Amino acid sequence: MRLLFIGGTRFLGRHAVAAALARGHDVTTFNRGNSKDNLPAGVRHIQGDRTTDLSGLALGEWDAVIDTCGYFPREVKATAEILAPRVGQYIFVSSISVYSDVSKPGINESSPVGELAPDAPDEINGETYGPLKVLCEREAERAFPGRATSVRAGLIVGEYDPTDRFTYWVRRCAKGGRILAPGDPDTPTQFIDVRDLAEWMVRLAENRTMGVMNATGSIGATLTLRDLLEGALAAAPNGGTLEWRDEAWLLKHGVVPWSELPLWLPLEGHEGFSKVDCSRAAAAGLTTRPLADTLASTLAWDRTRTVADDEMRAGMKRAREAELLAEE
Repeated sequence: MRLLFIGGTRFLGRHAVAAALARGHDVTTFNRGNSKDNLPAGVRHIQGDRTTDLSGLALGEWDAVIDTCGYFPREVKATAEILAPRVGQYIFVSSISVYSDVSKPGINESSPVGELAPDAPDEINGETYGPLKVLCEREAERAFPGRATSVRAGLIVGEYDPTDRFTYWVRRCAKGGRILAPGDPDTPTQFIDVRDLAEWMVRLAENRTMGVMNATGSIGATLTLRDLLEGALAAAPNGGTLEWRDEAWLLKHGVVPWSELPLWLPLEGHEGFSKVDCSRAAAAGLTTRPLADTLASTLAWDRTRTVADDEMRAGMKRAREAELLAEE
């Protein structure tokens, strides 16, 4: 197949390009060229900027396009419209953040989605990110009626992850010592290994699978925070001990959910956030590897980096953790 990737050099796109090549496909990428050294041999690169210059996409035909970096509807609209006459399928990477109510378990593709307020700023923030993705999905479907696929991904983790949310726990548990662990250890958690998501999206193109699908979590099993953190300890045994603090204690001490202690959110209003229904994706062939594999590969990659603990983009600073653990 001839596959076009919008992006393709950083995180998910980088893995998806590798998956496509491994499956024998002809690969073209369109991006600004800032990270083109990350592209494997054999990839055709078209340099351009989806915000200002799409002229590089005016010629060429592809069986499918996989858009890994669409955040504003005007940009997805312009990209989809220029490609629609010459591309068979548009696969858009969306997000489970599209859902307007995550207070109840069992969110599926028919659950209500967020709408952008008329006076919303033209920027991405915690309030606009999800509704903007909704509008992006609609632009893809409008340009490719019946030929669009929206992949509503959850937290994507693994090698090259720029957010450090999952990587924080892998590194912190490998360091050992007393580890501040958040909330109820039996709380479910959902994330997806970037390799599983990338390879599955290529298969969506191969099979011409259309529609909207949630893609997160461990298919066929439920993982808890305890599973994750104990698994991370086992991946690099170093005498670490988990010291769990409940939600009320964490909030009382001003711990910032999700960013200071990643993957933890207060239960009230978020009971469904990590209980998203991904059965449609599973029926379309999504499979997920064992947690131990994801932990081991993330740890191996993290050990190649020069990012200091206190320079990580997410996670608690070590001094702050020590102060909190000293509290009774």
